[in-house]
Amino acid sequence: MARRRAAAAVVMVVAVVAVAVAKECTNIPTQLSSHTVRARLQSSSAAEWRWREEYFHGDHLNPTDEAAWMDLMPLAAASASEFDWAMLYRSLKGAAVAGDEGGGGGGGGFGFLEEVSLHDVRLDMDGGGDGVYGRAQQTNLEYLLLLEVDRLVWSFRTQAGLPAPGKPYGGWEGPDVELRGHFVGHYLSAAAKMWASTHNGTLAGKMAAVVDALHDCQAAAGTGYLSAFPAEFFDRFEAIRPVWAPYYTIHKIMQGLLDQHTVAGNGKALGMVVAMADYFAGRVRSVIQRYTIERHWTSLNEETGGMNDVLYQLYTITKDQRHLVLAHLFDKPCFLGLLAVQADSLSGFHANTHIPVVIGGQMRYEVTGDPLYKEIATFFMDIVNSSHSYATGGTSVSEFWSNPKHLAEALTTETEESCTTYNMLKVSRHLFRWTKEIAYADYYERALINGVLSIQRGRDPGVMIYMLPQGPGRSKAVSYHGWGTQYNSFWCCYGTGIESFSKLGDSIYFEQKGDKPGLYIIQYIPSTFNWRTAGLTVTQQVKPLSSSDQYLQVSLSISAAKTNGQYATLNVRIPSWTSMNGAKATLNDKDLQLASPGTFLTISKQWDSGDHLLLQFPINLRTEAIKDDRPQVASLNAILFGPFLLAGLTTGDWDAKTGGAATAASDWITPVPASYNSQLVTLTQESGGKTMLLSTVNDTSLAMLERPEGAGGTDAAVRATFRVVPPGSRAELRQRAGAGAGEGAARLKVAAATIEPFGLPGTAVSNGLAVVRAGNSSSTLFNVVPGLDGKPGSVSLELGSKPGCFLVAGAGAKVHVGCRTRGGGAAAAAAGFEQAASFAQAEPLRRYHAISFFASGVRRSFLLEPLFTLRDEFYTIYFNLAA
Repeated sequence: MARRRAAAAVVMVVAVVAVAVAKECTNIPTQLSSHTVRARLQSSSAAEWRWREEYFHGDHLNPTDEAAWMDLMPLAAASASEFDWAMLYRSLKGAAVAGDEGGGGGGGGFGFLEEVSLHDVRLDMDGGGDGVYGRAQQTNLEYLLLLEVDRLVWSFRTQAGLPAPGKPYGGWEGPDVELRGHFVGHYLSAAAKMWASTHNGTLAGKMAAVVDALHDCQAAAGTGYLSAFPAEFFDRFEAIRPVWAPYYTIHKIMQGLLDQHTVAGNGKALGMVVAMADYFAGRVRSVIQRYTIERHWTSLNEETGGMNDVLYQLYTITKDQRHLVLAHLFDKPCFLGLLAVQADSLSGFHANTHIPVVIGGQMRYEVTGDPLYKEIATFFMDIVNSSHSYATGGTSVSEFWSNPKHLAEALTTETEESCTTYNMLKVSRHLFRWTKEIAYADYYERALINGVLSIQRGRDPGVMIYMLPQGPGRSKAVSYHGWGTQYNSFWCCYGTGIESFSKLGDSIYFEQKGDKPGLYIIQYIPSTFNWRTAGLTVTQQVKPLSSSDQYLQVSLSISAAKTNGQYATLNVRIPSWTSMNGAKATLNDKDLQLASPGTFLTISKQWDSGDHLLLQFPINLRTEAIKDDRPQVASLNAILFGPFLLAGLTTGDWDAKTGGAATAASDWITPVPASYNSQLVTLTQESGGKTMLLSTVNDTSLAMLERPEGAGGTDAAVRATFRVVPPGSRAELRQRAGAGAGEGAARLKVAAATIEPFGLPGTAVSNGLAVVRAGNSSSTLFNVVPGLDGKPGSVSLELGSKPGCFLVAGAGAKVHVGCRTRGGGAAAAAAGFEQAASFAQAEPLRRYHAISFFASGVRRSFLLEPLFTLRDEFYTIYFNLAA
């Protein structure tokens, strides 16, 4: 009863605060919440100086607020006995007593599922799904190993007055950028988790060296302060003056050091975090003493990252009540209060400022059992999912939340800030551990596949994106930020990016501790888990998927440390996206009863080596409407294959041709047979020392374009790849997919063919050298003959409608039709013609992904591929089905 009264009192307090401040619970002007805006202002040119002055000078407060502040006289200095942490905590919590709520100990007393150690999970580098998770982890490891210790800590050493060898990194880690040091905190977290995931010795040495260097810097300061920027930044923060989120950076450093302690076992790191907490506790206490608690709340309108989160974590280790109270002082009441009264008032708030505050509230619930914060997190997740999330699982536009269920107006390049996806995964992960609800595991799967795997540029170490574009005809490479660089970006999303790819194994398995141990398997990622509690090893394999597959097939093999095995329970997620029609589970070749999608398959037995569980889940195409409740945009839908979001290669056209509202997705979307990869070719010529490629231009014509550097994954690779379709195999798009047309054909080793541009299925190059709808007409047929230049392997393309005339590459980028003249003519001219009409056959710059489909369109058809596989290509993820 006392707890319920206390919770009700807090609801009333936060509700009053929320109503009082409403949308002013953020930076004023609001644009200063945006990291993109801040970075632009700090690097602004002389031409932009007036704009910079307008934003960076003057208080955040308007004149009325300023006058109000003048009436708030500073509090008289309290004595140490009057102003202690217990007294402050009791004043914040009303009737609750701090000591009564400190026994959570990380949630063990509340029946939560336990995280498993990353040390016990190993990803399969060559397993199912083409080993995408293992390769993503490896690419990230390569990047962490490229980074140099001296460059990472350069600004810390300079700030501490210590010698700083080498030179600093650039971008947001540059020595003149106010956010410098934030990435180093992320690096410590990522390195700890990557080392736990791989036990790479070189990485262990690097991260230990970074901690040693920071330890020296903290010792030189002598106050517990540790940062790459001066403490004066916090003077500005506390005075409500413009400064770029200093607590945001401090959170990253504290979290990184805490992860070095808890995950990597570094003996120095915990003391460093405690010293930092003590220093900032003194600063917060001073603000409250000199002004009011309200003044401290106002200062939190500047982004503070997850300060509450890391301090609650610290409290679970130290049991120091000061850390518990300090954490609560970073629970931003004007934002959490809106959620406490279940108001969907997210629009206009800077998303990544506030998601970490919710995560900190979740840690408060785990530490104290305070039920209000469970309700806050649950409601928050519900409204983000129902009103503010894209088909990727991500959220935000230009770093902010927009109007609920109006996402059609938010489809741009600047959507889904990568940091927000990283943090929303944390929210869903906590909720799953508390509730075991499948919906949170399904969300995690979707956001991980489409929102996290999509931000890495293939196997390029240290090349990631800030925003994941959602608009029609957009590209990851063509946006305000575009792809980052290894040493001169270091955006906030670089920090969360390296963490995301370091902990890919942290949410596959969860434990239920007790006399009879239980294991929850919620993600299908090829991996091995050393289940120490049960004395078992679980090996998960996933059969690689292709677009022609009808089932996701998962194999779980068990081995026991002891010959007599162990009694334990396995709980395996049955995804909500599957169906019961064709679903199957066998244990040691014996059929099991399956529950419905969105539940768990639960098996309790004494497990022995050789036990084998096989799962088969139907995987189908489906469409999903955009989260927008306006009738005029109700036709906008995304296309998914199980959990995989499919993107259509297009520069802007998004009109699909479905055949009617009742038409199933499989009626207008068909698989691309694997055999089609054998029909792909890139045609080249050498000119002036350059390699020129036959390419499509504007989806309508042809030109010879220079081969781009690093062609893989580029839009140029799409335009320079063609599919050679033998005669007789061209049929209606929806009919030809299952026929295996041209199987065994080796590029242009055919007598005649139509030439289909890779990214424009259902079209062909005409004899007039235009890209037109494909048909059986001779106007799109080319005779494939040995190259007129006589070189081995070269080919020439003779017009089927006009024998003796060929596709010819002229000077520069021109492509035209040229005809051989009979008799006469200079030998040099004839040789020039023969060379211009001959092409070398190169390996195709682009191939179909195993999960590829053709989708019918109104003006053109679309090649669909998983969003996470794309790099620089132009794509759309929402299609207009009304067309």
